[in-house]
Amino acid sequence: MSPTERLLAQIDHLSKEIAEVRKLNERMDKIAMFLEDIRLADVIQNYTAPRKLLWTNFLAGLARGLGLTIGTAIVLALFGSLLSQFLSIPIIGDYIRQIIDYVESYRQIK
Repeated sequence: MSPTERLLAQIDHLSKEIAEVRKLNERMDKIAMFLEDIRLADVIQNYTAPRKLLWTNFLAGLARGLGLTIGTAIVLALFGSLLSQFLSIPIIGDYIRQIIDYVESYRQIK
């Protein structure tokens, strides 16, 4: 294969790749326009139906608060059980025992 034929083959290959890139760019442009239309429709819907927006945000806040509460309870329970493993250590164990006694006395008050 002569150098000219190799050069022509490379040019042909590059022109095919450029055509594929152009097709991909056209698809990306269509996707971008579609996403902009959806966002515009969402903004219009939020302005025309404020009750729906308030309800959605209320439910989202409720779910977030419930998730944080449950997550905090789980983390504190795991932390408490981890701390109870250190009761046999001399200085730290005494401090942890005082904390556990304080929590137990608070539970008995309630």
